[in-house]
Amino acid sequence: MALRDYYEVLGVPRNASDQEIKSAYRRLALKHHPDRNPGDAQAEERFKEAAEAYGVLGDPDKRRRYDAYGQAGLGGGAQGFDPTIFADFSDILGDFFGFGDAFGRRRGPRRGADLRYNLDVSFEEAAFGMQTQLRIPRAERCAACSGSGAAPGTHPTSCPTCRGSGQVTFQQGFFSVARTCSHCRGSGRIVSEPCNTCRGQGQVPIERTLQIQIPAGVDNGSQLRIGGEGEPGALGGPSGDLYVVLRVADHAFFKRDGTHLVCEMPVGVAQAALGATIEVPTLDGAKAKLNLPEGTQSGTVLKLRGQGIPALGGRGRGDLHVLVRVVVPKHLNAEQRRLFEQLAKTLPVPDVKDKDKSLLDRMKDLLS
Repeated sequence: MALRDYYEVLGVPRNASDQEIKSAYRRLALKHHPDRNPGDAQAEERFKEAAEAYGVLGDPDKRRRYDAYGQAGLGGGAQGFDPTIFADFSDILGDFFGFGDAFGRRRGPRRGADLRYNLDVSFEEAAFGMQTQLRIPRAERCAACSGSGAAPGTHPTSCPTCRGSGQVTFQQGFFSVARTCSHCRGSGRIVSEPCNTCRGQGQVPIERTLQIQIPAGVDNGSQLRIGGEGEPGALGGPSGDLYVVLRVADHAFFKRDGTHLVCEMPVGVAQAALGATIEVPTLDGAKAKLNLPEGTQSGTVLKLRGQGIPALGGRGRGDLHVLVRVVVPKHLNAEQRRLFEQLAKTLPVPDVKDKDKSLLDRMKDLLS
């Protein structure tokens, strides 16, 4: 490669900050990366050129010598493309190409895995909330070895194969590719004397008892997150979270629509025709009085305000919608039949044009 000014290669001024140099290299690396330009020799050359320039300008000592003496300050001549440069660029390329630790980044603390617990609750418990205890099986940091996996009084040593990085690097073309170290299985550490309690794992299985509060108004499928109650982190990392997923049982009488409740209430022909005050069961277990207007038709929906489901966060409560179903008696005694026959003579015969909304239409109106 012809000798070019490294600042010119990256397209930055000589007084550019470290962040400006890093940003310029990131932009060029993304643009000319061989994975994005397969078979393009010119893009590959520019990629190498940008890597060489950043290898100098990204190093404070090399940049200082380059600014003072040019290429001579670096030992004379072009630096050339160094495949191992990628071991220092994991923060630049790893996140962009999804390589993560593939460029040899040293393993650090890792967050523990999240846990899921399915909890069955009744319809009423979901509506009004409850406090309950959960017994959660999980792994926890071994107290005997403080999670190191090594017997008390001893310490893990750095893996001699990968020198503690957890990965070994080999050459593939002009790339330096890393794989998980088979000696330490990626941990970067070797435990010569395993802890007897956890057998070198650093964790032991336990069962924790947690007291949790389920808020009023939760629904089927609601999730409660309990921070820090998941699996413990590795190498001193934070614990994951516990997600409690609720499965709410159906109710024999009520159906739920958000914060509203729907129920079906049978009434007699006389009650519907003359009007009446009836008692409707509520979710609280009490009875609420509901006035049926004179001439109430089957399928009429009446509302009891504030008798529904409490809203999450305590912001009010939904309503109870009562679907009236007029029950016609199937069997009449002689006196009842005589009275109905006498009544029939005074009542008009319904016209086929006098159609009322169907039950399905009424339910659609209610739910909308």
